[in-house]
Amino acid sequence: MKDHPFWIEGETRPGRWLVTCDHATNRIPPDVNGGDLGLAPDDMRRHIAYDVGAAGVASRLAEALGAPAIFSNFSRLVIDPNRGEDDPTLLMKLYDGTIIPANRHADAAEIERRLNAHHRPYHAALARLAARRPDTVICSVHSFTPQLQSRPPRPWHIGLLYAHDARLAQPLLKIMQAEADLVVGDNAPYSGHLPGDAIARHALEEGRPNILIELRNDLIAEPATQIAWADRIAPMLARALERTNI
Repeated sequence: MKDHPFWIEGETRPGRWLVTCDHATNRIPPDVNGGDLGLAPDDMRRHIAYDVGAAGVASRLAEALGAPAIFSNFSRLVIDPNRGEDDPTLLMKLYDGTIIPANRHADAAEIERRLNAHHRPYHAALARLAARRPDTVICSVHSFTPQLQSRPPRPWHIGLLYAHDARLAQPLLKIMQAEADLVVGDNAPYSGHLPGDAIARHALEEGRPNILIELRNDLIAEPATQIAWADRIAPMLARALERTNI
């Protein structure tokens, strides 16, 4: 796992769910500027480098669902696995007010090299796992920062993102919105999916039911809260899937 572009947990679990975590880590592989993007440690611990807490939630959630999980093993700042290869934000040079020094002069050849070394192996493994059953359901786990620079605070505890396939999203929204203590975003804090992103590629294009879950990262900063949220979400996902009859 140490030098691999992804890792998998529970590959032999038989459940129909597949849990994905596209932004699992802030690791910079040694082939990218010697393993250093030129950012301060505090910046590497921010949401710009990875989805804080998401990997712990995804790991526990997959275990609770009896399903495999796949995690990227490189920072989103290396090359973003949740972007299509032609997306202009595939390789960020400025993110939430922070310049990424090692990306400033990255040319097309460097982007292609990073795609081959990191982005494409992750997606090949994800595609293989998704195809292991004909009835796979994909749940992608992400986290969001409570407030972007110069932007208003985000009130949501959790957000559900979906595009034109809302078969799973609609019953899950109803289940979560019935929880009195939850502020649930309906395609918020972001709207839907980007063309060519991970869900579009592995779920929408293949007709697989899907949901992308965004958790506010201050709520899942510690292992105990990651476990608690995963244990709360897992039965909701199971109930929502039952209601779809798919």
